[in-house]
Amino acid sequence: MDTINLYEAKTNLSQLVERAAAGEEIVIAKAGRPLARLVALAQRTAERPLGLFAGQAELGADFDDPLPDGMRLAFEGRAP
Repeated sequence: MDTINLYEAKTNLSQLVERAAAGEEIVIAKAGRPLARLVALAQRTAERPLGLFAGQAELGADFDDPLPDGMRLAFEGRAP
């Protein structure tokens, strides 16, 4: 585990991310006080199954029809 000060971490962020992705744990400190830990994201051990919710939801035939004027204006922040 390596400790890096915040200024150095800002100037070398891409290199530190590469090191963390390779499995190294890096602590980022400010004035010698640890603030954060940079580590690699956990890797998935198995593929996520496709179609997990197949048949449990339906889209209506009017799914992509234009919104009614009142709802459209509300989304645009111009509600009456």
